Amino acid sequence: MTPTQIPIVDSHIHLFPATHLKTLSWHNANNPLGTQHSVNEYRHATTQSNTTPLLRGFIFLETDRLSSITDSTPPNHGWQHALDEVSLLTRIALGTPIPGEGHVPQDKALCLGIVPWAPVPGGPDVLSAYMEQVRGRTGEVWGEVWGKVRGVRYLVQDKVEGTMLGDGFVEGLKWLGREGFVFDLGVDARSGGLGQLREAVEMMGLVYRGLEEEKAVTIVINHLCKPNLRLDDIRSHPDFLEWKDLVTKMASANPRTYMKLSGAFSELLPLEAESEPDFGAIVERMQPWTDVVFEAFGADRVMFGSDWPVCNVGGGGNDVAWGRWRRVVEEILERRGLSGEQKRDVWGSVALRAYGIEI
Repeated sequence: MTPTQIPIVDSHIHLFPATHLKTLSWHNANNPLGTQHSVNEYRHATTQSNTTPLLRGFIFLETDRLSSITDSTPPNHGWQHALDEVSLLTRIALGTPIPGEGHVPQDKALCLGIVPWAPVPGGPDVLSAYMEQVRGRTGEVWGEVWGKVRGVRYLVQDKVEGTMLGDGFVEGLKWLGREGFVFDLGVDARSGGLGQLREAVEMMGLVYRGLEEEKAVTIVINHLCKPNLRLDDIRSHPDFLEWKDLVTKMASANPRTYMKLSGAFSELLPLEAESEPDFGAIVERMQPWTDVVFEAFGADRVMFGSDWPVCNVGGGGNDVAWGRWRRVVEEILERRGLSGEQKRDVWGSVALRAYGIEI
């Protein structure tokens, strides 16, 4: 089975219609992502390469809406925008679009999992109250959409130092584990500093201490921890060496920690839309970092993710970026010498296993 014939589960995409743009915390008039990015645009992105992959579906990740830990009144944002995002995904998963949202009934088959925002630092009681509202937004207490809510994310890459070590955050993650939800961890080694990774390692120690494996929360780490892929003399650089040490500690913290092979176009020099990039050079620059990831986690805990549409910004635009990243990953897996079964793991089986998705 060739790479393009292996069914792909894209473990990391974002979706937002034009009507929701003002609810995004990062939105402004000059942002290159400041237009609608719906399933329509995503389908276009995945079908533009010469060899069209077998896309089995995607896992949706929250888009960093304006929000606050408690469901409070203005001037705080509360939970409204995050819950509206859940309602959008409910319509996609049910195949019941409203005009202008950019999806059609058939798209319901692509939506394999939903990972909404959640107020993790608020602790178990706040999380429980919030997730009950998420359940309500899916419209079905035991229905198909609530079953697709596989985990949550509270993005920590832009939060103050110590956020991950607060009692509420640690106990919140333990609650997620007891309730069977995954936690997506978003840290940023390049922009936020390696201190974020040190804090994440300490947090994992607190969360997993004394717990039996089956009761521990699954933590899926986003985007290789967003390392500085522009470094020269990589293998001897102190930043690389510390990143390597910290990522290895994350992998060994618990068998329920996973890594997403995603997000690299945001950390590399931008690619041009018109000219074909040197894929060999890209893979060679990434290889020291990806070698660490595979050696630490193994192919059975690494999953493919596109980080669409964010990948478009550094990857050359919506017509080419998704296909380029897929090709980069193909070459990474080839250079690692992975077996056919291991490749199937990375392209889809690991994501299904980590998020507990049955298809």
